[in-house]
Amino acid sequence: MPPRPVVRTGKRWRRGIIGREALLVLIVAVVAVVESRRPARAVAVAAGEPEAPIPAFVRPPVLSVGASLNAFGNSREVKLRFALPGDDVEFPLEVSGDPSELTYEWIALRDTAVQTPPKAIVGSAFTAPDRPGFYHLAIHHGVDRHIVNEPTLVVMVPFTQKLGSSLNGYRIGTYLAERLIGDHDRPNGFVEVRPGDLDLMVSRHLRLGDFLTHDGQKAVWPKYVALNPRLLDKLELVLAKIGSSARFARDTAEVAFDVHSGFRTPAYNRGVRFAARDSRHQYGDAADVAIDADGDGRVTLKDEALVARAVDQVEIEHPELVGGLGLYTSRRYRIPYVHIDARGKRSRWKG
Repeated sequence: MPPRPVVRTGKRWRRGIIGREALLVLIVAVVAVVESRRPARAVAVAAGEPEAPIPAFVRPPVLSVGASLNAFGNSREVKLRFALPGDDVEFPLEVSGDPSELTYEWIALRDTAVQTPPKAIVGSAFTAPDRPGFYHLAIHHGVDRHIVNEPTLVVMVPFTQKLGSSLNGYRIGTYLAERLIGDHDRPNGFVEVRPGDLDLMVSRHLRLGDFLTHDGQKAVWPKYVALNPRLLDKLELVLAKIGSSARFARDTAEVAFDVHSGFRTPAYNRGVRFAARDSRHQYGDAADVAIDADGDGRVTLKDEALVARAVDQVEIEHPELVGGLGLYTSRRYRIPYVHIDARGKRSRWKG
């Protein structure tokens, strides 16, 4: 299997480590060998005397738990799962032992003192906390506790909490679904973003701050973002396709990119020149991205063609991620860029 492509983001990359399951098997095998060579001995325990402590090498193994691969999308790179307050959210896990003996709780990222009451695990569905925010899942087995650091659960602020055009003082505007009768989309909820959340990795190469609206409300916090995990999955798959192809053309598989625009509030979108009235940016499943696909340090028409080919390949392999692709190459744009979305139906255009 060829090496995974790397996307240049200025972040530090870590080498992989041996998996927990493989390590556990290795330890058990070593213990078995040691025990087979140890001479048997009788242990007499006098009446009323406490038994000797169990040697460490024969104690039950510690709790082993982690998110399964399908918790991270098709790309295996999405680091968030989304839910509304109190709703059930699927959170696939791989655990050691009997799941019926396990309980779980949610631990808030901003305030680790905030925890939800422990609940029994039933299948792969977990009940989200009642308060919006970012949470890690903690699994308990007796006195043992294991925190699952990825993916992070995002409990969104429900769309219904938006009053008029604002949400908690942040101006969003109004959606077509609020003004017109008919079948119009609207986000289920919004991610509440504070200054300390901007560098939260929403996928392997993308930050939460990449998707904030550039609307000039700099002094208003918290801000709110609509973000669809299908978009994150698609962007990671596209970058991986480009990086995989590029490795044949140069020594590294690094791909330089920049997110020009992620989520746009309806209020901001109305002021963007040439923007569609019902732009997918308003629903959190679209992004405008400049990608140096050929690695020559510039973004040109050649890069646009390479990105378009990668998007087509991803949509063929993952039809559930089909969506729009816009190539913006005219002279009115200083740097060519592409629009990529996961709207659910195929659309292509040039701007």
